Amino acid sequence: MGIDNHYEELRKSDRDHLWHPFTQMKQWAEEEPLIITEGRGAFIKDMRGRWYLDGVSSLWVNIHGHRHPRIDEALKAQIDAVAHTTTLGLGNEPSILLAERIAKMIARSLGRFAGGEDNPQPPSRVFYSDNGSTAVEVALKMAFQYHLHKGREGRNTFISLNNAYHGDTLGAVSVGGIGIFHEAFGPLLMKTHKAPSPFCYRCELGHADNSGCGMQCLGRMEEMILEHVHEVAAVIVEPLVQAAGGMLVSVPGYLKGVRELCSRYGVPLIVDEIATGFGRTGSMLACEHEEVVPDILCLSKGITGGYLPLAVTVATDEIYGAFLGEFKDLKTFFHGHSYTGNPLGCAAALACLDIFEEERTIETLAPKIAAMEQGLAALLDHPNVGHVRNAGLMAGVELVRDRSTSEPFAWEQKMGWRVTHALRRRGVIIRPLGNVLVLMPPLCTAAEDISAMMKYVAGSVEEVLPQ
Repeated sequence: MGIDNHYEELRKSDRDHLWHPFTQMKQWAEEEPLIITEGRGAFIKDMRGRWYLDGVSSLWVNIHGHRHPRIDEALKAQIDAVAHTTTLGLGNEPSILLAERIAKMIARSLGRFAGGEDNPQPPSRVFYSDNGSTAVEVALKMAFQYHLHKGREGRNTFISLNNAYHGDTLGAVSVGGIGIFHEAFGPLLMKTHKAPSPFCYRCELGHADNSGCGMQCLGRMEEMILEHVHEVAAVIVEPLVQAAGGMLVSVPGYLKGVRELCSRYGVPLIVDEIATGFGRTGSMLACEHEEVVPDILCLSKGITGGYLPLAVTVATDEIYGAFLGEFKDLKTFFHGHSYTGNPLGCAAALACLDIFEEERTIETLAPKIAAMEQGLAALLDHPNVGHVRNAGLMAGVELVRDRSTSEPFAWEQKMGWRVTHALRRRGVIIRPLGNVLVLMPPLCTAAEDISAMMKYVAGSVEEVLPQ
């Protein structure tokens, strides 16, 4: 069977049977889909043999590249032992070893900031789940039940941010704040409170920048905590970057300020590092940038290098200790999944952490980040590029109809998608968020490839929006 015939069969089968996430399927059925067959390093190949730079890290999960031999070998070795055993009442070697490695990684990243007036000791108690949404669900339930065990009933709501995205299960949606994703499910959600997003370019409080506002978004957060302190189980935030909200980079000092408020008023802080963790912002954890230690930390996406679903929710000893008691006390954390602590996923994650050490991944990022920032700065020459922002290798390019007023393009104009398709013809795959082009290549991507990607982005913007 020829490639073209096989492609058409797959295309028909896809159209007839597969429902893609976050995809308008009517439009999908009318398009010619890209079908990926192979990956190598920072690149992926479609079934017609064309290679593309994986500029969105296969939805932010790939760190060290496709087909990394270290992870391939770890998975093959684990398959020769056992693919899965439950951790409900049993242990398995990879999950035990990974929990220790995760705790040590967090201690190494955040331990030097711990023990002061505001920061607790680093989280060290690892609870496994299988994706970012479930990691957040675990954190929410954990915080709620923690207060119950402490005799603080009524702590049954949360404070989160506008423009937040913490996943698609109902608890995670409840603390989300992106209307186009979340509003339809309003009748199903628990009550939560939303604080202003700490994003200066489109400040909710009407300030053009933070030069004279005294970080009023943080002041609003304090007001909200004070008003609801006796009913709030935790505050949950994405550190430094609200990723799915449009790569919204927070005003410097905001995260540290939230930590101080949570400590002052006795409210646990949940930090969702699902998108920002594992080197994405230039450090192993985004919390390092502002010397913040959370009470509960959520990690997923890059944890296995993009190989298998896995997530962890890591709690402090203070949180964990509240669940200890006699069997009759029913203090057990009644939560789990069939694949909790899956040995294959844990083996991949162990290899992923090995690569960070062996290849000194974090130390190699500076020239790559510089290449991205140089390309971002050049994009501002285009009158329809209203704003560029990044934290490390997480970047957003916001397209606007009118730069002087920051007027956006209408959603139905699909401007981000049009630029994305032009970029695809140049050999780069990304996925936009409305009018925001999201650039998040694997950490292994060479600096020269990042420079080329940024030039292709500029060419694609010019093609769709000629000056």
